[in-house]
Amino acid sequence: MRFSLIIALAPYRDAEILKSINELDFPKEEYEIIIEKGLNASDNRNRGAERSKGEIIVFLDDDGVVPKELLQNASNFFKEHSEIDIVGGPQLTPLDEKGFAKLSGYALSSKFGGWDTSNRYGKKKLNLNVDETHLTTAIMFCKKKVVEEVKFDKKLWPGEDPKFIAEARQKNFKVAYSPDLIIYHRRRPTIKALIKQIFNYGKVGPLRESFLETLRKPFFLIPSLFVIYILFFFLGITITPSLSGYVINENILGFEVKIWQVLIFPLLVYVFLSLIYSFYESIKNKDISGILFLPIIFPIIHISYGAGRIYGSCQKLFGRKN
Repeated sequence: MRFSLIIALAPYRDAEILKSINELDFPKEEYEIIIEKGLNASDNRNRGAERSKGEIIVFLDDDGVVPKELLQNASNFFKEHSEIDIVGGPQLTPLDEKGFAKLSGYALSSKFGGWDTSNRYGKKKLNLNVDETHLTTAIMFCKKKVVEEVKFDKKLWPGEDPKFIAEARQKNFKVAYSPDLIIYHRRRPTIKALIKQIFNYGKVGPLRESFLETLRKPFFLIPSLFVIYILFFFLGITITPSLSGYVINENILGFEVKIWQVLIFPLLVYVFLSLIYSFYESIKNKDISGILFLPIIFPIIHISYGAGRIYGSCQKLFGRKN
């Protein structure tokens, strides 16, 4: 058997993905479907992998939609690149997505919205040497030997898939990204749901890696520094408003420079970049509404992730569990 499709499913959810799986254009005797139910997604995937009979294990999200050529594309990929052990692709926003969900999809796929993790949400070029910023278990193909050596961490959710990929790379398994391996994935439909999702992404970062590991990818720390800056800025001008009028230099290009002008400069730069990228993403996606709403969605993502990262760091520092 070529493929084992593993779907981790919470007891209270339905496996919506089965509808599109049943329409796959691939011999049915060449793949099996394994649904593992339980509250722990990592445990579900580990159990599913143990039960699997396929040469290649396929992890899929329960609420996605896959194109009918998915398994044929994957089969072709492994024939062309037999040296690769793990490969994934983009989780794209469905074409029929509307409203806030569609706009948040633009933000997640934007470099400004998620830096390197934006690779997960848009079609990029074929890359045969990637890390955990390029793929997740929303759609991931692993050779059997990978899941025999590497397991999903039951103590982590979300964030168990980046750790899985990082550990696989440490064991010298080769990881790739292919734009031909696509899953369409629904976005969070409300601001509250998006905040919760991104906050949780940030929270597990410090719990799955050491601070030294994080320093190797400093862009993950920028949202936390931004949150701290915002807090100090607004607390400073609120608690000590007289400070904002303090002159720090009267001879810069002949102008009087006050401390509030220095303090507000990073915020003005952020607002400028947010507006520029909002305009760019709106043009790229041919959706003028992005110009109005992306300047709000971008800071929601950045502040939620930064706050989550700070919260997770405090949990780790004080030895508290999730």
